Amino acid sequence: MSILSKQASHVGAALDLQPVLDAVDAVLGAQPRPVELHEPRFGERERQFVLDCIDTNWVSSAGQYVTRFEQMVAEATGARHAVAIVNGTAALHAALLLEGVQPNDEVLLPAITFVATANAVSHAGAIPHFVDSTWDSLGLDPMALDEHLAAIAVHRNGGWINKETGRRLRAVVPVHIFGHPVDMAALGTVAAKYDLVVVEDATESLGSILNGQSCGTFGHSAVLSFNGNKIVTTGGGGMILTSDDDHARRARHVTSTAKKSHAWAFDHDEVAYNYRLPNINAALGCAQMERLPAMVAAKRELAERYLQAFSQFPGARVYREPKGAQSNYWLNTLVLDRECAGERDRLLSALHGHGVKARPLWTPMHMLPMYRDCPRSPLDVAEDMYRRCINLPSSPFLAAGGKENANKI
Repeated sequence: MSILSKQASHVGAALDLQPVLDAVDAVLGAQPRPVELHEPRFGERERQFVLDCIDTNWVSSAGQYVTRFEQMVAEATGARHAVAIVNGTAALHAALLLEGVQPNDEVLLPAITFVATANAVSHAGAIPHFVDSTWDSLGLDPMALDEHLAAIAVHRNGGWINKETGRRLRAVVPVHIFGHPVDMAALGTVAAKYDLVVVEDATESLGSILNGQSCGTFGHSAVLSFNGNKIVTTGGGGMILTSDDDHARRARHVTSTAKKSHAWAFDHDEVAYNYRLPNINAALGCAQMERLPAMVAAKRELAERYLQAFSQFPGARVYREPKGAQSNYWLNTLVLDRECAGERDRLLSALHGHGVKARPLWTPMHMLPMYRDCPRSPLDVAEDMYRRCINLPSSPFLAAGGKENANKI
């Protein structure tokens, strides 16, 4: 019997569903149903920029909006360089390769994450190695990582090896789950101890800040996502962030088919990737970035409304940002009390029947068929989170009942 099954057998307290629906209604107001989990809003600026791409015929990866978008993201995050990529998965794949991840290396990452994090590791030919999470941030637990590595890591031939598999431990990928920052100082200490390169998965955390520093700037490199459900969207898109000049040049080269600069010749000097973001997508991003501060403010306002609505609630609470953080609250998270964990799916059914498109956490990576045999630490907290957490509608325009800010966000 798995840890999840053992724990689930001990829960069974009933949850009164109607007060949950009432609390959600108090936050959402008269918003038309169904209310999606997270959806974009486009306005006149997006239309203007996209039409400019069409009118000038600059729609592929060459064009002024790609450069402008990169500059806007770099300025917003404080990274020295931003390299626009076609999507977040491709950005993470390229970032891992650029950081020296080799086939058959092991890359440590949380079991609670979107599947793209593990898939990017697999695309690089490496092996995902799953580590537990912490309720402090919902992300990777640096203490659990340290304890796990103390048990399985040995130093051999100039590097750290998983003594159980014989494979090199190469990198760690912290994920700022739902926009809540991981304790990057503690993680950095563990990573340095075991010579692990840190590739920060900041795909959900554009606009989130930890102790005055933007997510995406703690590791040597980081990635962002601009998928349709992100706080800023380009339809599909991603970004590699770094403050290393040489690393940024290398990232641009490798993600642009390794084409050497020339007025007409097609000379390429290595096997590479066609991963650059099209100009027409970047145009959407430029217009969206103009509203990033307003969208973050609106999402934080919405989070506060959820927090207040559930502040004295029996059986559940809304997750609050970690200490020292200013989260973007990409997705607001309802956490059921442990004794009510068995009510998760019944509550989800009731919410959907009420026109509220809530969802559970992603299935933990070690429970997916292609990753069941991957190395992992004990995952008690990750499995507990999976049983108890529900994401609630979190679009920025839902703030203040979804009306007052709709035109501004």
